[in-house]
Amino acid sequence: MKLRKAGGGELGRVVEFYERVIEGTVEIEKHAQWMKGKHPTEEGLRAFIAEGSLYVCENEEGRILGAMALCMYQGEEYHAVEWKRKLADGEVATLHTLGVSPECQGEGIGTEMIREAIRVAYAAGKKSVRLDVLKSNGPAQRLYERLGFVFRGCQNLYAENTGWTDFYFYEYEGAE
Repeated sequence: MKLRKAGGGELGRVVEFYERVIEGTVEIEKHAQWMKGKHPTEEGLRAFIAEGSLYVCENEEGRILGAMALCMYQGEEYHAVEWKRKLADGEVATLHTLGVSPECQGEGIGTEMIREAIRVAYAAGKKSVRLDVLKSNGPAQRLYERLGFVFRGCQNLYAENTGWTDFYFYEYEGAE
């Protein structure tokens, strides 16, 4: 298993990967509420690739097994949360759109991707790793908590795929 930044010419492969995740993940409409064409969008994935934030996890044959965005900043929606430490946007890395291929779910790929994201963020000098997850996504919340992320608050936010809904915000509290 190899984790690397996605390249500019890989947008089609990445879009196909996320479509496979949406089509094959049990109860994705209940937990993550991802929908083809609404989230993650081709435009959003293109932007993550362009800024160097989209990472893919591949097997030896080059098949994408997982993907995620690791942004080296936090957005405005993170400002209203009461974090353990008040940090500037550029001092924080944030995880987004973590997906694992349906045929590989439950094999620890997501866990390894998150651990590698934490390592990459701290190696880049970030002081915190944060994320948001839908309140309805209990499986993801349990994974994040098991890996050392701590719940910091809830906000009702608007997203194209969900409308107005509650998002939980988490912060990694492991060793830096």
